[in-house]
Amino acid sequence: QVQLVESGGGLVQAGGSLRLSCTASGRTFSTYGMAWFRQAPGKDREFVAAISGGGGNRNYAESVKGRFTISRDNAKNTVSLQMNSLKPEDTAVYYCAARPSSVVPSTFYEYNYWGQGTQVTVSS
Repeated sequence: QVQLVESGGGLVQAGGSLRLSCTASGRTFSTYGMAWFRQAPGKDREFVAAISGGGGNRNYAESVKGRFTISRDNAKNTVSLQMNSLKPEDTAVYYCAARPSSVVPSTFYEYNYWGQGTQVTVSS
């Protein structure tokens, strides 16, 4: 069982930056693929970024490429999402997700564990 706790959300103006963090429980964090998803009101949950256990494989949604960076620190059981050049359309609840595999797909139903979410609001 893995428990995930996100932090770092908030309100920021368009063009600004935020850094989200997700801390995981457990002693085998490096064996888990990690991802960030987001969900805006009235919309489906959307893939944002993913990173493999060792950090060597990273995937991004087209809408965030070049603006967001996913990283992880296996010694601290954390995965982070650095978000730059934020846009109002990035407004959503952001969720951290984990799966016990080195493969990191972009489909939400393939992830076994989820955090409670953190709100990101980008004002225009």
